[in-house]
Amino acid sequence: MNATFLRTARNARDERRQRLVKTLFGLMTVLLVLPVLAILTILVIKGGPALSLDFLLQEPTHGMTAGGIMPALVGTIWLVAVALLASVPVGIAAALYLSEYARDNWLTRIINLAIINLAGVPSIVHALFGVGAFVLFFEFGTSILAASLTLAVMTLPVVIVATRESLQAVPHAFREACWNMGATRWQTIRKVVLPNSVSGILTGIILEVSRTAGETAPIMFTGAAFFLPFLPSSVYDQTMALSLHLFVVTTQVPDVPEALPYGVALVLILIVLVMNAVSIAFRTWLRGRKKW
Repeated sequence: MNATFLRTARNARDERRQRLVKTLFGLMTVLLVLPVLAILTILVIKGGPALSLDFLLQEPTHGMTAGGIMPALVGTIWLVAVALLASVPVGIAAALYLSEYARDNWLTRIINLAIINLAGVPSIVHALFGVGAFVLFFEFGTSILAASLTLAVMTLPVVIVATRESLQAVPHAFREACWNMGATRWQTIRKVVLPNSVSGILTGIILEVSRTAGETAPIMFTGAAFFLPFLPSSVYDQTMALSLHLFVVTTQVPDVPEALPYGVALVLILIVLVMNAVSIAFRTWLRGRKKW
């Protein structure tokens, strides 16, 4: 046999290192997954007995120690939906400008720095901003609209960054081919760039939904109510929300059955998981249609 193809000591050492690195990465993955599984297991075991059709369709009763979570469930859907309607178009438009139109100068660098800093602002600061801007200045009052706009501002950097990265992942050759065929910049963006970056944009939306549904501080001061025994009829009404309801029944209401707060938490997690699953399935379908 040719000595060139013999296994050397260096090859054996490299293989051992590769196996070690692979094992370490596998252990890291397991360490990340185990807490999630543990949380879900605890919620299912302790919150599962509380789940029923009445729990989902009834309002809280007996000082929120019994009954269901219907107002909080509907309110959470209201807040997430309005926040998405407010933030997604603005975030995509901003990302399109920064990625496709803006030049690399001091202004765009300041904008990018502002987006990064906005992503790091604590949620309680966003809550105070929402009170000053939407509740008082724009006179929306404590309402779904004020709370949702506060959530939209808070999650806007997630949409912008995810959309911009997705747009920049589209090969520049695609743009050049369209320009050489006489297409305008907007036609290129609308017909080529956006269709090939939709899956990445959905990633940002998935992250926004997860964060929006679980936030408490921004809605506590701007639109979420401690207790309302009726459903909201417009964006100018106050509403209950699952995240605030979970906080209230856990810390403010005495003699709450043990299964009740775990049931609320389980429903909140299930809502996020269902929304994420639908978005991920749609994103996977879109990726399967790509030609490159």
